[in-house]
Amino acid sequence: MRTAGFMLALVLFFCAGDAHAAAFDPFAATGIDQKPNALVPLDQPFRDEAGHVVTLRQLGGGKPILLAPVLHNCPNICGVTLSGLMEAVQRQSFRPGADFTIVAFGIDAREGLKEASASIEQLKSRFPSLAGSGMHALTGEAAAIHGVTDALGYRYAWDPDIGQYAHDAAVAVLTPDGRLSRWLYGLAPSSEDLKLALTEAGEGRLGSWRDQLLLLCYHYDPLTGRYSSLVLAALRFVSGLVAIIGIGLLVVMFARSRRPRDTGGGAP
Repeated sequence: MRTAGFMLALVLFFCAGDAHAAAFDPFAATGIDQKPNALVPLDQPFRDEAGHVVTLRQLGGGKPILLAPVLHNCPNICGVTLSGLMEAVQRQSFRPGADFTIVAFGIDAREGLKEASASIEQLKSRFPSLAGSGMHALTGEAAAIHGVTDALGYRYAWDPDIGQYAHDAAVAVLTPDGRLSRWLYGLAPSSEDLKLALTEAGEGRLGSWRDQLLLLCYHYDPLTGRYSSLVLAALRFVSGLVAIIGIGLLVVMFARSRRPRDTGGGAP
């Protein structure tokens, strides 16, 4: 009887462990809900890498904001995400501080000055040419953090198995008045996509007339977070149409060549 009871307890233990492991599904708990033009609360108080109380409105200063939700003390993808963003920033002509603001936005309310300061200093040491103003790391209370992430449709969740928050790698591009303009997905956006997104978020106040004109030639895909050339798309469409017409003409010509010819002979 004792053996049977022990075996039952052992089975229940493993079943409970399996249930616990299956309880967290990062693919279901995390993600980005599409909320185009969503208004982000810019006046929530946060602390920057120097410990100062600041708001997103103050940091933006009337310019677009690149907001990257991250864990400042992250052993996984957050450092790669920020480095990929900075590399894209380096390869295009708009400059942080002068044209836009970069915000490494901490989503873990347990992090503070130490983590934010270390995060931003690491970035500045890797990218000294971008180490001036216009780059910030924020931490804050849970309510203030969720006020921003919920407005953006950015979902993240605590994963007890790894002891940290599971979240997607992405950068939100905000307009100067705090509306969500675009998402750039992945660990490293292209410099072309980044510049187009900043030009679009600037609403005519960022970039030259050539940049504004170039924007008319591209289409943003919210599913991929990428811009595609309307010119190339039109050329592909025309090429495909010409190919279809050509095939059709060949079929018609072949069909006509297969018909029996009328020799002109008849009854006298």
